Amino acid sequence: MKRIGFLSFGHWTPSPHSQTRSASDVLLQSIDLAVAAEELGADGAYFRVHHFARQLSSPFPLLAAVGARTSHIEIGTGVIDMRYENPLYMAEDAGSADLISGGRLQLGISRGSPEQVIDGFRYFGYHPEDGSDAAEMAREHTRVFLDVLSGEGFAEPNPRPMFANPPGLLRLEPHSEGLRERIWWGAGTRATAEWTAQQGMNLMSSTLLSEDTGVPFHELQAEQIDLFRKAWTEAGHLWTPRTSVSRSIFPIVDDTDRAYFWREQGSQDQVGHLDSGVARFGKTYAGEPDRLIEQLAGDEAIAAADTLLLTVPNQLGVDYCAHVIESVLTHVAPALGWR
Repeated sequence: MKRIGFLSFGHWTPSPHSQTRSASDVLLQSIDLAVAAEELGADGAYFRVHHFARQLSSPFPLLAAVGARTSHIEIGTGVIDMRYENPLYMAEDAGSADLISGGRLQLGISRGSPEQVIDGFRYFGYHPEDGSDAAEMAREHTRVFLDVLSGEGFAEPNPRPMFANPPGLLRLEPHSEGLRERIWWGAGTRATAEWTAQQGMNLMSSTLLSEDTGVPFHELQAEQIDLFRKAWTEAGHLWTPRTSVSRSIFPIVDDTDRAYFWREQGSQDQVGHLDSGVARFGKTYAGEPDRLIEQLAGDEAIAAADTLLLTVPNQLGVDYCAHVIESVLTHVAPALGWR
């Protein structure tokens, strides 16, 4: 295990029991948590993106702000729904955020997850072409996005421009060199993992897979990672890919942890329905550190991946989420080979 970061969904609710009661609370606390995680020695700060929900949505202002407040922690998303995105405008935003951070952006994207509203991407002005569907539209947006991130010129210059142009076709600016190799795809199946490798994107696998073969979640996810790496080798890409998995891990080291997560110690994988299909959901890991080390040592997907993202309960506030991260890094991660 080479890197450990956190993943925040950025929930907020006006409930008096929540430490994040507004969008402002979530955004500002997300920045503070990234700063705290960097000070603790964590490797990454990642944020989920959902539309039409009381959660984080437009990621690039947040990523840029985190980049300006930190110096070396990786900054990413897990994941941006490409059904909603203008790929050219997104490339400009991503390039700007990456340059502000000094090249630390690790951008997770995907075809999207179940939504709060019906076909919400249509409200953003995007409609699948005749004979296509929303998933294919997301992949087409992704193809364009990856193409323009290459930095090759493609736009015909105006013969009478307002400002002098460099020779040849023009590319989008600002361009951030190397960002193309730091794009990840959130894959929910083994077949999608293979497609991800063929497209030259890193693999991001979450706490659920939208298929089930009857084996434990971590075994199915490890198989997904193995298929991704084999497909990558066959595709002949010239750089080494990365893979990440997400887990809910809560070491119980004090009475507050015990109050929040004691009941989660018996958590198991769950099989349910997602988008009219069968899906397998990974369990929550909660317990005293020695017990967690024993359980996590048997997690084949954590062993296979080079990056572990810890899902944090952001509504419990920055201090408690930082405590969870510190507990994992201090009491659990070294025994699993971190650092």
